[in-house]
This record gives sequence, structure tokens and C-alpha cells, in this order.
Amino acid sequence: MIVNLLSSLGRWVRESIVSLGFATRTFFAVIRASGGLWRRLRLITDQIHFIGNHSLVIIAVSGLFVGFVLGLQGYYTLNKYGSEQALGLLVALSLTRELGPVVTALLFAGRAGTSLTAEIGLMKAGEQLSAMEMMAVNPLQRVLAPRFWAGVIAMPVLAAIFSAVGIFGGYVVGVQLIGVDEGAFWSQMQAGVDIWKDIANGVIKSVVFGFAVTFIALFQGYEAQPTPEGVARATTRTVVIGSLTVLWLDFLLTALMFNQ
Repeated sequence: MIVNLLSSLGRWVRESIVSLGFATRTFFAVIRASGGLWRRLRLITDQIHFIGNHSLVIIAVSGLFVGFVLGLQGYYTLNKYGSEQALGLLVALSLTRELGPVVTALLFAGRAGTSLTAEIGLMKAGEQLSAMEMMAVNPLQRVLAPRFWAGVIAMPVLAAIFSAVGIFGGYVVGVQLIGVDEGAFWSQMQAGVDIWKDIANGVIKSVVFGFAVTFIALFQGYEAQPTPEGVARATTRTVVIGSLTVLWLDFLLTALMFNQ
């Protein structure tokens, strides 16, 4: 039994190393294939519209309700210490530093990521990628690269929308419903939020998450087995691996950015 366990462990380690190496080669191949892509910006803008427009509703609605919860919970917590006037600062920092980029990336992995994986996987199952290669069309340049850069560009925009709508939700609950002073809400936020330490770091996080989640989604579709079961397993792996990667990268980036 121990021999079988060690054999299974060794097989898993070997397959993981092979998959990681293939993913690394694919990533750099996509980057190299992106060289001439910027002369055909329509390919990228179409994908930005597809990814961003279809994800906008769930991002905005989720941001609104997250703002509601932050406004409510933040008020009850700050009220214990007589600091409810700092509610706007609490909501803004929570969203711009952490919740905006992270929750947006998780929603992106579940909504746009699975869509990208299924699309690429079905193209592979239908031998459309092989047909492109037969016609001397590089599928990495024509299919993967536009979607990759569209995801990287769309992620910070979606995260900014999430944070903005969330701040509005915190304002509605804290000021309009509970009765926190409106001037204190906005002035504390304006004085306490730094554009470089807080907002810029949140943008950097969202860009990194965009790179990671979009490539994971595309790679899972690109290496999926060309069967319905293979595509289904690939979409599941996209959500699992993408979500875990976002949370791990969030811890790493937070430790690097806010260790002063």
C-alpha cells in the first residue's frame, strides 16, 4: 500500500511539473504572439466588450451589496468606539485596497473565466484550432492573445466599477439610512485615502489578477481534452485554480505593498 501511495504521489508530482512547464511555455508563446496584435486592435476591443459587458451586471450588483454590508457592519463596529464619522474612510479603504480587486477577480473567474475556457475548449473539440494551423494561422495569435489582453485590460476597469458602486452602497446605508453626517463621510474619505498607497496598489492588484485569471482560463481551455467531459472538467479547474491563485497572490501582494 505504501508503494502504491508513493507511486501515485510521484505520478502526481511528475504530471504537475509537466503541466507547469507546458503552461510556462504557452504563456511566453502568447506574449510573443502578441507582437503584431496591436495593429489589429479590433480583435482586442471586441473581446473587451464581450468580457466586460457580460460581466458588468454581476460586478455592479455585487459591489452594491458589498457596499451595503460594509456600511452596516462598519457603522456598528465604529459606533462602539464613537468613531462612526470615519465610516466613509473604512468603506473606501476596504474596497480600494482589498475587496474591490479580490472579489472582482473571483467573480471574473466564475463568470468570464469559465466562458473563455468553454469557448476555447469547444474550439479545440471541434478541431477549429487544428484547422487554423492547417491554414497557416497561428491560433495563439488569433484566438488566445486577443482574449488574454482583453482580460488584462478589463479587470482593472471592472474592479474600479466594483469599488465605486460599493462606496455608493456604503453611502446609501451609512448616510441616507442610518444618519451618519454626509460631510464627515466624504471628508474623512478624501483625507484618509491616498491615491498612490491605496488606489494605485489596488489597481496593481487587479492587473496582476487579470494576468493570472485570464491566462488560467485560456490555458485550461487550450489543454482540455477534446470531449464534453474534458471541457466540463476544464471549466471546473478554471474556477478552482483561478480562485486559489487570486487568494494566494492577494496575500503575497498585500505583504509586499503594505509592509511599511
